[in-house]
Amino acid sequence: MKRLTISLFILFSGIYLLFAQQKNYTVYSVAFYNLENLFDTEDDELNDGDDEFLPTSSYNWTTEKYEKKLDNLARVLSRIGREYCPVGPAVIGVTEVENRRVLEDLVKRPAIENMKLGIIHEDSPDRRGIDVGLLYNPDLFRVESYKTFPFQWEDSSYVTRDHLLVTGILAGERVHLIVNHWPSRYGSKSSKLREAAAAGVNAIIDSIYTTDSDAKVIIMGDLNDDPKDKSCRVVLNAKKNSNEVLPGGLFNPMWRLYDQGIGSLAYQGKWSLFDQIIINYPFLGNNFTDLKFWKPEIFNRDFLIEKEGRNKGYPHRTFSGSSFINGYSDHLPALIYLIKEEKPSIPDRKLLP
Repeated sequence: MKRLTISLFILFSGIYLLFAQQKNYTVYSVAFYNLENLFDTEDDELNDGDDEFLPTSSYNWTTEKYEKKLDNLARVLSRIGREYCPVGPAVIGVTEVENRRVLEDLVKRPAIENMKLGIIHEDSPDRRGIDVGLLYNPDLFRVESYKTFPFQWEDSSYVTRDHLLVTGILAGERVHLIVNHWPSRYGSKSSKLREAAAAGVNAIIDSIYTTDSDAKVIIMGDLNDDPKDKSCRVVLNAKKNSNEVLPGGLFNPMWRLYDQGIGSLAYQGKWSLFDQIIINYPFLGNNFTDLKFWKPEIFNRDFLIEKEGRNKGYPHRTFSGSSFINGYSDHLPALIYLIKEEKPSIPDRKLLP
């Protein structure tokens, strides 16, 4: 774990006083990544959604291409968060995975095999056959429980990805993670579906608060909406500014990135920030004796961006049309950094004079 050494400055009578005392902080990262159609090459007879990703399909999805995709994704996971967290993220929420097997294949790739990532995954009823999941470093995050919550809509024939709730211990504290992949955009009416998904997340948070009103909650996922859209801004009521958040409320650190023109995916010349991580009130404040929010990031590196073609400047995806271009994903990873003050060590009394 990386440690930050920070000197304390206090403003007193208009003069900054530097105290000799310094405090050390441990940094943890929490990440999310849409893996863009991570399908294996085998035909699942119960899942018509994988028909495009077979050796006989228009994509000609062969074992060689599948393994290149896995290696590319592993390369990304081996690098995110490393500037402040040398061992990588404590947890990584993922979406667009066909099944548990593809995650098992992913965590075994050489670039990340030494991370020994654990996997949480449950099949969902999505019509495309894609699910959400969670990868975690067992040295940093200890899983206590997990549960899926189906998407609720007035038309019960409409099914999509489940919400995944994972509860575990991070930095000695219980944290609840909700991994999402909200309904896709296909016209203005689809916004109602994402608002319903947001309402479902609210219900999960309410259920957590019934047993612990001070619970720490992190919402992550491909929300298919920007921070300013109704699902996030109104239904979740996730605020742009942390000083506006009240107990029981949510803070969206991605909103300020969005206002700066930073996005996680691009379409028709416009960047959007659909990949978001939202936190609740107990992560805010300046008392770092417990786990607190530090800063957000969209992991945008040169190797993740297309250098030529019709999508030049966009995230370097796996296919251009039906042509395999050996990319990563059409989304960029999102992450946040959390910090916690280290307790000062107490000298052995026997060593004292």
